[in-house]
Amino acid sequence: MRSVPRGVAVGVLQLLLVLSVAGKYAWERERLPRVWTKTAPYDPNLPIRGRYVSLRLAVAFPDAQGKQWSPVALSSENGTLTAHQTAVAAGLTAAPTREGWALNEPVAYFIPEHAIDPSFVKPGEELCVEFTVPHAGPPRPLRLGIKRDGKLTPLDVR
Repeated sequence: MRSVPRGVAVGVLQLLLVLSVAGKYAWERERLPRVWTKTAPYDPNLPIRGRYVSLRLAVAFPDAQGKQWSPVALSSENGTLTAHQTAVAAGLTAAPTREGWALNEPVAYFIPEHAIDPSFVKPGEELCVEFTVPHAGPPRPLRLGIKRDGKLTPLDVR
């Protein structure tokens, strides 16, 4: 009969761990800056992760100085995602693209199983993503939007 209290204790401990992670993300969504940026979706082939859109985020990189790639730290400056070169490899790198600079590390945006894939946009439209910019680590996506004729419209992906 001693196994029942131990099982309950393990269950409570697991619940506290999950609630602490959820609390951390909720705190970050309230306190950290939010930024909209243009993104380029691409099709990953990882069926074990579930249904998601993999996004490559565009960044402003003022101190690029003609490099091919560089370890970067992210920040939000005037509502723009900005990458700054860092000597310490923090796990994020930026590389030049045809339209500027983008993060090499993709960000996954999970979508419901029966939702229409939002990554297919019409000509003249751009896919954008809103996310929080943590002090360390990759950005955390919140929602997707479509930019058409200079106007950004958030998507209801359900």
